[in-house]
Amino acid sequence: MFPMPLPNRPARLLPGLLACALLAACRATAPAPATSPVVDAPGAAVTVRDVVVDGRVTGAFAEGLGGWFLQAATPARDGPAAVFVEALDGMAVPAAGAHVRVRGTLRSLDGLPTLQPARVDTLATPALTPLRLAGAPDDWSRLAGQWVRIDAPLTVSGQHDRARRGTLVASFDGRLYVPSEIGWPGAQAAMVEAANADRRILLDDGRDDAPADGAPWYLPETARALRSGSVLTGVEGIVDHRHGDWRLQLTAPVAVAPAPRPAPPQVDGDVRIAAFNLENLFNGDGRGGGFPTARGAETPAAYARQLEGLVATITALDVDVAALMELENDGYGPDSSIAQLVDALNAAGPARDWRFVGAGEGPGSDSIRVGLIYRDTRVRPQGAPATLGGGPFERSSRVPLAQTFMPVRGGRPDGADFSVVAVHFKSKGCGSADGADADRGDGQACWNATRTESARRVLDWLARMPTGRSERVAVVGDFNAYAREDPLRLFYDAGWRDPFADASKAPPHSFVFDGQAGRLDHALLSPALAARVAGAAKWHTNADEPADMREREAAGPWRSSDHDPLVVGLRLRAR
Repeated sequence: MFPMPLPNRPARLLPGLLACALLAACRATAPAPATSPVVDAPGAAVTVRDVVVDGRVTGAFAEGLGGWFLQAATPARDGPAAVFVEALDGMAVPAAGAHVRVRGTLRSLDGLPTLQPARVDTLATPALTPLRLAGAPDDWSRLAGQWVRIDAPLTVSGQHDRARRGTLVASFDGRLYVPSEIGWPGAQAAMVEAANADRRILLDDGRDDAPADGAPWYLPETARALRSGSVLTGVEGIVDHRHGDWRLQLTAPVAVAPAPRPAPPQVDGDVRIAAFNLENLFNGDGRGGGFPTARGAETPAAYARQLEGLVATITALDVDVAALMELENDGYGPDSSIAQLVDALNAAGPARDWRFVGAGEGPGSDSIRVGLIYRDTRVRPQGAPATLGGGPFERSSRVPLAQTFMPVRGGRPDGADFSVVAVHFKSKGCGSADGADADRGDGQACWNATRTESARRVLDWLARMPTGRSERVAVVGDFNAYAREDPLRLFYDAGWRDPFADASKAPPHSFVFDGQAGRLDHALLSPALAARVAGAAKWHTNADEPADMREREAAGPWRSSDHDPLVVGLRLRAR
């Protein structure tokens, strides 16, 4: 149930996904030179020359991109197959489909031959059809500026720039996964990264500014709430290179097979544990003022929408204990963020039995903290909570919080006790990272040494049973590390189990970054607790939703956070 070294079982690890990615990476070669002689190596002088190009206008983007694409009817031996023609003041811009002859000065611009026109003549129009692609090309630069139609389906892998630039991350052969989610750091992660690059293409709307309503024009009206994982067909556009990436400037709407919103997970077990990163739940001063907050909502209305979505999520999960991350670290009084979340959960009913674990103060001095909430008609705390300070928990990772619980029925003990430890390790953003915490280029990004030391200290702490009780322990929360990275491997090597490591299924995910899916949120179980697992699931309410969905919809769990919650079901009650 937990990851083994990849060379021992590559085919079983991801039912063909990783094997396919690794094979694709092995076949990759160094990029071939672009067909245009003016696409220069970085740092080389730009070649400039006068040319005459006859061809068809395949994309007119004068307003959005400041020019139009021209595909040569019969490229000369030393001439470009396609160019981007600048739109100049006082010179008419031909419509898409026009056959023209352009005289002007050719130079390179961001990897694409660019023509500054001196004269544009309209000619008789020949027939022109797009180049059809059955799959990902070996080298997009060979198709620069050309009109193409992709016959293969594309999967929406990410949409972080959808509202800002009208751009989607799409991929051939299914969605993209973070390399260190499916390959061990180093050579294996690098092979997956190369395969991802081969399968990835951006879809763009022909503009550099934001779409008027937050969604690009090429999506049908019914797909404006598009989820990652949706499938696109009929993708047609001009191969372009700008902002450092190859992309298609689309010339026609796409057809969408939308990924459905999943129902709340039905997880077996008589005790269920959740972990959920709340994405900075800050409630101002707790009395309606204090907005904008330091890290969370900017207005009372934004806070109300955030709280409503979180309550809808936690209520639908129907769990007994929930470990929470990114709570405002503002004490445990009635105006605190955690107290008002519990109040809102109880107001939503029907049982009104939610309570929180109070650690006295903190834990920790960071502006955010972890927390534990539970339903006292189902479980009861046993003894005092415990926290772990010092070392990385003083400056980087958030202080862990542990509490032992006992299942109850009618207020009386009913089964085996268990402990839940909420963690939130240092994020991957580099910032001031240096020394051992600098990005080592192995796929684990920055602060890996700090996260690994955090994991080691938690393991050592738990070996001393800080709550004085159960050997049945779940460490849950945001590790800011993907499934094959060093902090997780410490737990695997110590015999802890990952209930989501099922080699017969596609990789689970709880987060999408830069168009790649993976797990930053984990549940790791001690051997004694792993023997009692009945089921596990992630509810994809957030990571696959557009980032602006919280503003688009008035209610419901969708995009209540940027992380998906997880649930683990356990058999702990007396039979």
